[in-house]
Amino acid sequence: QVQLVESGGGLVQFGGSLRLSCAASLRIYNNQNIGWFRQAPGKEREGVSCINKNDGNTYYADSVKGRFTISRDNAKNTVYLQMDSLKPEDSAVYFCAADNPYRPFADRCSFLRGDYGHWGQGTQVTVSS
Repeated sequence: QVQLVESGGGLVQFGGSLRLSCAASLRIYNNQNIGWFRQAPGKEREGVSCINKNDGNTYYADSVKGRFTISRDNAKNTVYLQMDSLKPEDSAVYFCAADNPYRPFADRCSFLRGDYGHWGQGTQVTVSS
C-alpha cells in the first residue's frame, strides 16, 4: 500500500526553481507531520523542512532557509516543497516522510530520521552549475 508519493524532481540550472509534491494517504495527511529529507551520494540523509499537521508551523534547515518553502493543500492531501535559488549542493534524492504520531513531542515535526516511519520512494533533483 503506497502511502506517500513524491513527484516534481528533475534537472535545473543554478539559480533555478523546482516544486516537489508529496501526495499522502488521507490517514497519514490527517494524523502525521510531514517532513522533507534529502540524500546526496556518499552522504547521510538530512532533514530539509517539515510542517506540523495541527498548527501548520514550518521549519527549515539553515542550508535552505530563505530559499525553500514548504506548504500543504488540504483539498489534495499534498505537501509541497518549493525550491528557489537552487545550487549544485542541493542536488540529491529528495524524500518526503510521515512521522510517528505516538512519539514524545509529536505535536512538533522534527529533522530526526528516526522519528519518521513512512517514507516515499524519493525523487531526484539535479542542479547544474
